[in-house]
Amino acid sequence: MISTLEKEITLRFLKARKTDGFLNVISIFSFIGISLGVAVLIIVMSVMNGFRGELINKIVGFNAHITVKPYENNIKINSEKKTNLNMISKNLIYSNSDEAIIIRSDNSKGIILRGYSKKDFGELEIINNGNFLGDKNKLSKNQISVGKELSFALGIKIGDNISIMSSSGLGTIIGNLPKQKTFTVVSLFESGLIDFDNSVAFINLETLEDFFDLSPEKRNLEIYLKNPQKIENQKTIVQKIFPNEFVYSWSDMNSSLFSALKVERNVMFIILSLIIIVAAFNIISGLTILVKNKTKEIAILKSIGVLNKSIIKIFFLIGTIIGTSATIFGIFLGVAFSIYVENIRTFLSKIFDINLFPEEIYFLSTMPSEINPTSIFIISVCSITITIIVSIFPALKAAKLDPIKALKYE
Repeated sequence: MISTLEKEITLRFLKARKTDGFLNVISIFSFIGISLGVAVLIIVMSVMNGFRGELINKIVGFNAHITVKPYENNIKINSEKKTNLNMISKNLIYSNSDEAIIIRSDNSKGIILRGYSKKDFGELEIINNGNFLGDKNKLSKNQISVGKELSFALGIKIGDNISIMSSSGLGTIIGNLPKQKTFTVVSLFESGLIDFDNSVAFINLETLEDFFDLSPEKRNLEIYLKNPQKIENQKTIVQKIFPNEFVYSWSDMNSSLFSALKVERNVMFIILSLIIIVAAFNIISGLTILVKNKTKEIAILKSIGVLNKSIIKIFFLIGTIIGTSATIFGIFLGVAFSIYVENIRTFLSKIFDINLFPEEIYFLSTMPSEINPTSIFIISVCSITITIIVSIFPALKAAKLDPIKALKYE
């Protein structure tokens, strides 16, 4: 418990005096350092969480959440399997894919062709995201849907014809030659990820299998989940339903990317925490000087019967109050900055005429931010804990002060 006397003395010591000019400067720097450390940590964690969230949303927007690939026999779904799948999925789609070369005038580019039936094509999330141009019900024989980025790169528009060269060979008297077909562009899609829009195109499933000499028995089953975020548990369920097939998820396809993001986030947390630690050491300096300046007051308090543990509490409270108030201010500063980070980025880009978040590097057109209450709680606890720890040493030093010697030399 903290007594009324201890509270009064703590508040009196916290009040600035003219003679404590240097001490006030140290206290102010301690406050600002901890506040900035907490704010920067919250901002960086929010941006990295937002980047990860946006990346996941875009990836699950154009990739199947879980894909089942047959080893030998084609994938068969009986009534029992369908019932189990319907519990976690909202859509089941058969597909196939292969690599090809798209040829347009003097330009050529390697692309991945994905094949879907006309009905299933209209069910894809990427086709229903609001950025699709054309008729989503059009994907018949010799019709193709390409990404907007690819259309810009090759100068393609809806209604144009393009040639595509298959990797499968066509036997002739002079040997095997690659197959080549002409396709009509019927639609343009946009996923939000430049690499995908620039390297993937959709054609009719049967046309693709004929073009690449693929067997219908080798079709993949794409499973679109009701909750694609909780992927691991649902992948386990699918693996039990299809024990003899190869099952992989969007997370498996991008495991190295998300592992790198996780490591980077943890490293950034550790590095930026050093700001708080350095600022917290200013509290030690400030409290040490405060003890030195208040030697006479401490001696008088001890002379009138104030116990050592009360002296410890007083100086411990001073350090804790500075650290806690700085942490709270840092939280408000960090949250406010995280909410308006895109507006701030746009403002700074215009003022200094620089691109602070290049879309071609980060795959996103705006700087994302996702405020995570758990991260804020962890940062707050770490900050307050550090300030509590560094406040112990000056408080113990104040309690060890000999009142007789102190009054003698004052």
